[in-house]
Amino acid sequence: MDFDDLALFVRIAQLGSISAAARDRGMTPAGASARLASFEKHLGTRLFHRTTRMATLSEDGQAFLPHAEHLIDASKVAREALGGGQAVPRGTLRVAAPSSFARMHIVPGLAAFVQRYPDLRIDMRLSDRVVDLVEGAFDVAVRYADLGDSSFVARRIAPDRRVLVASPDYLERCGRPRRPADLDAHDCLVVGTLDLWSFRGAAGESIEKRVAPTLRIDDGEAVRDAACAGLGIALMATWCAANELRTGSLVPVLAEYPLISTQTLWALYPSSRELAPKVRVFIDWLVERFWPEPYWDEGLDILS
Repeated sequence: MDFDDLALFVRIAQLGSISAAARDRGMTPAGASARLASFEKHLGTRLFHRTTRMATLSEDGQAFLPHAEHLIDASKVAREALGGGQAVPRGTLRVAAPSSFARMHIVPGLAAFVQRYPDLRIDMRLSDRVVDLVEGAFDVAVRYADLGDSSFVARRIAPDRRVLVASPDYLERCGRPRRPADLDAHDCLVVGTLDLWSFRGAAGESIEKRVAPTLRIDDGEAVRDAACAGLGIALMATWCAANELRTGSLVPVLAEYPLISTQTLWALYPSSRELAPKVRVFIDWLVERFWPEPYWDEGLDILS
């Protein structure tokens, strides 16, 4: 596959015009159009829908674009490695991240990051589903999970601490549980499939309790808001509920039985890929922002 063809394809996608991409690359519009047609014939698909003024990506073109961008970026990394020294981060950085965490803790800091690296463009996909980094052509993913896949390189970016919480109003109406078994008599709110809650007993033993949720939502912020509204007891990450714990709209429950969590927030990238400068600086920025003690846990008495 010719890298000049890939570069032309990516530039047309960026500018939305064959003529504009041709001028940008020092070609005639007719030459660029002929080269694109030859490239599409080679691939066996139409990459763009064309009008006299615009070129918009087809469905196949949309699917092909991130892979083409990755190939071009990888080529740049390889060439820059020959020259030695530190390459300048540039290009499109494709990031997959959990929805709530990204909205609360990554996006608010992006202004400083993009000011530091003005040659970078960021394409961020927010989803609580575990995405396929290779299939989606992502450069890096943020995940909070136990890692069992050796095909990824992982770097810790933050601890993922969990607490059991409820609103003062709920506890006044329904009473306070004294031990995990008492949760059977309470309304429990569950994020997604996390209905098996593990506690540490007074003697250090592990106590597992599977709760029957009265409300299950696949979004942590929504479950937190439901707990604030007095709907029940919820297991929450401190990165999601720290502000509510500070203000007292949520209070700890079963503090004598701390939750056991083996999860950590990780930044992952496929081990088969060269660590491009854009990926390295993004992961370094995440670590600088969150590790080893994230700002959301500062001053939380429940963690002392």
